[in-house]
This record gives sequence, C-alpha cells and structure tokens, in this order.
Amino acid sequence: MSRILNKALRSKIMSGEEAAALIPTDVNVGMSGFTGSGYPKEVPRALAMQIARAHIEGKPFQIGVWTGASTAPELDGALAMADAMRLRLPYQSEPVTRKRINAGDIEYVDLHLSHVPQYVGYGFFGKLDFAIVEVTAIREDGRLIPASSLGNNKTWLDHAEKVILEVNSWQNEKLEGMHDIFYQTADPPNRQPIPIIHAYDRIGVPYLRCDPSKVVAVVETNEHDRNSPFSPPNEISSRIADHILDFLEHEVRKGRLPDKTLLPLQSGVGNIANAVLIGLQKSRFEGMTSYTEVIQDGMLDMLDTGTLLSASATAFSLSPKALERFNQNIDFYHDKIILRSQGISNHPEVIRRLGVIAMNGMVEADIYGNVNSTHIMGTKIQNGVGGSGDFARNAFLSFFMTPSTAKNGAISAIVPMVSHVDHTEHDTQIIVTEHGLADLRGLSPKQRARLIIDKCAHPDYKPALDEYFHRALAMSPGKQTPHLLEEAFSWHTRFIATDDMQLHNHNHNHLISS
Repeated sequence: MSRILNKALRSKIMSGEEAAALIPTDVNVGMSGFTGSGYPKEVPRALAMQIARAHIEGKPFQIGVWTGASTAPELDGALAMADAMRLRLPYQSEPVTRKRINAGDIEYVDLHLSHVPQYVGYGFFGKLDFAIVEVTAIREDGRLIPASSLGNNKTWLDHAEKVILEVNSWQNEKLEGMHDIFYQTADPPNRQPIPIIHAYDRIGVPYLRCDPSKVVAVVETNEHDRNSPFSPPNEISSRIADHILDFLEHEVRKGRLPDKTLLPLQSGVGNIANAVLIGLQKSRFEGMTSYTEVIQDGMLDMLDTGTLLSASATAFSLSPKALERFNQNIDFYHDKIILRSQGISNHPEVIRRLGVIAMNGMVEADIYGNVNSTHIMGTKIQNGVGGSGDFARNAFLSFFMTPSTAKNGAISAIVPMVSHVDHTEHDTQIIVTEHGLADLRGLSPKQRARLIIDKCAHPDYKPALDEYFHRALAMSPGKQTPHLLEEAFSWHTRFIATDDMQLHNHNHNHLISS
C-alpha cells in the first residue's frame, strides 16, 4: 500500500532515474541525512550514474552537495566515484569523498552544524536549487512524516526552489509523532528565545511542511539506512570511561552536579562514547536525560532500564541489532525519544541553558589544551568538526577523549602543538585518555601543560614531552605559553604514501635538542 496519501503529490510519482534527470549541472542540492540515517538512496545513485555518463560523453557535470552530516556510500560514495561533486558541506565521513577532498578535487566547507540553517537562510552558500529529502510517508493534507533523521531537512524544504521527495517504506511508520520541528519565522533583531527549559520539552510540530508547488518528483523506495555495528568496549575505552565516571562522582561530591540525575548528556558517535554510555548504564546514576545529536546503542540500553528517561537528538546511529530492538519496541521508545532539526539539537543557546555534559572524540591535543578533531598532519581532513564545537564551547562540562597513542603506539595523541586547531584552549575543559583525566578549568597555560603531560600522555612519550616543555620554559621568547616552534612542528613529520591518503608514518619518538 502506498504511503503517499496526498492526491496532488501522487500525480508526481516517478522513478529515481526520471527524478534525477530533472537535476541539471552546476546546481546546489540539499540532501537529507545525518550519520547514515534518513538519507535519500535512489535518486542520488541514479544522479551519479547520469553524471558518469555525461563525463564519458565529454560533458561537464558537477553539483554542490549540502547535507545534515555524514550520509552513506549510496549518496556520498556514489557521487564521489562519479566525480559529481564540486562542493561538499558541512560534514562527511565517506572514504572516497575524503580522498577526493584531500586530493583537491572537491571543495569542502567544514563548519559547525548549528551554523548551517542560518548560513543557508542568508544565502552565504549561494542559491539552493534542489532539495532531495527522504520521508516516511506523506499525509492526505500534504504534511510530511519525517524519517530516521531530521538534520537540515526543514531548512532544505524551506529554501529550495524545487523539491524531490523519496518516500521510503522501509522506515517504520510508527516514527510518526516522534519528531519535534520548530518553525521560527523571525530573523534578528526580532528573533525570539527558543523555549526549551528541559531536555524533553516539545516546542514544535511532528510534521515537515513543504509547498506542494515546489515538489517536482516523488519517488517510492524501500531501502535500509546505513546501520554500522559498534565494537564492544576494549580495555582502553573502558579505562577512559572509568576516568569520566570517577570525575562525575567527584563533581557530585563538590555540589556542582545534581546527584543521581547529573545534567543532560551529549555524546559523540563512536566506540569510546558508547563505552562511556555503557559505564553510565552500570553506574548508580539514574533518571538522566540526554540532549545530543544522535541516539546510539548505549542510549537505548539506558532507556530500557530507566537509567535514561528521555533522549533528544536529530538522528539515530544504531547498529543492526539495536535497530531491530528499536523497531520491535518502538511503542516503548516513542514518547521517550525526540528528534529535532539540527539547528535546535545543536543550538548554543539551548546547550548553555540546559548545562549539557558533552563528550567528544579528538585526533590529538597539545600540552596547552588546544584540540585537533579533524585533520591528520594539519592538511588532510578526516571527517569534520561536526557538532563538537557547538557543544564544547557551550556545555557545562566538556570532555575530549582519545586513546593516548595511535598506529600501534607509533603516534602520540598528546603533542607539543597540534597541527590543526578546531577547539582552542579556551574551549577545552577536560582531556581524557586511558592513562588519566586532566581537569583544565581555572588553570594557566603552564599549569595545563604540566597536568596534561602528567595525566594524559602515554609513558613512552612523557620524557620527550617533559623535555620539550622544560626547554621551552627556558628558551621561549615568551613565558605565558612557552613554545619552541620548530621543534613543536617536528612532531608532525609528513610521510604520506598510501592509497587511502592515511598517515603512514608519524615520527614522534625523539626530539633533537637544538
């Protein structure tokens, strides 16, 4: 049975190939999708084939691709392999796309996720020509039931000149009512406060709106999201989680956090983040809430037991097993999960008001607390800053987490100076590795350096870091943030020789005294 109940839009049903043929070269296309959920599947794949054929015929054909965050091989991968993208924003994680960006073939705008709706509204990226948005169903009155992510869908539908809808019957029909879409009409200086006082507050409507006259095609699909499994916690991720849990207990004893319930949780995507959630599940804390970007496996576990009462996000990022459990028990989860547009899920005003506890990963940190979460060797993008900056700068507590080394110990994650700065020392509160936790609040640069080296560096690298810091204290022309710049950058030896553009060798082992 068709999920397209609006008669006018039923008249626009066509194949993915027919819909893709409506998109010309040199346009900007806003596509739904966030961390591999709720992205269009059929039209981007057909568009990639159309562009590949055009290139074979010697016809130039590229588009700008805007999304909520990362998508999947059917979208980013297919378009990247077809050399279809001249521009990509605001976040990606697909290997072929990453390779083309680092080769200079795709212009990549990596920006804070909360900034995207306003930037689009003011036209900073140019005109949005098309939107391709996946939905679960279309109601009789034309309102759209969102799918497993909201991301920037409202923004795309509001600002695109033409809209293509993919109606995916794989998406669970019982998602209806789980979304909360806030339609704010005023721009500064007349913008009103966002009326979220508690993480579980609903302030909008459960449906997306779209002018039917803008819809040029409706495509029916039945395809699954990209649901990737998480690895179980290993010794390193478990030790990082233990350090964070011990610190939260310390903050409770100091009277800076509510006992039992803490403050709303935000957790980045990944195995370390899930290890922290598993640790919280086993802890004495209960009745907690979450105000975050994605619902991960660990949050479902916490909802199951009441450790977590509610979770607010913009998308799901579940393993196949967790997704199966979610669909089997969706009636239980329905009123406990709220999916919001990413302009609200990542909004600095709300994050600051709620006093969020933010936990995000990083590539490396330097001894003064600057964090690199996006680049290898300072020049090669991995994924993007995503929402980590939105939360890190505005959270009540902000953790940056990483194993102390990478590449089987060949690379230290604690360095004298990061090769790229995403989060300055002013935005970094707490750094955690498996060796310890450094609470940097209220400390001067030199105090931070001593603590980070002592608590977070791997024992193999502590002597070299200590040596660097003490010589910098003696020889640096300035004593506020002592550095020997040439030596600091010698910790980032460039040696790139692999097909996937990953770092092959990073010589951190010895510093040569000058």
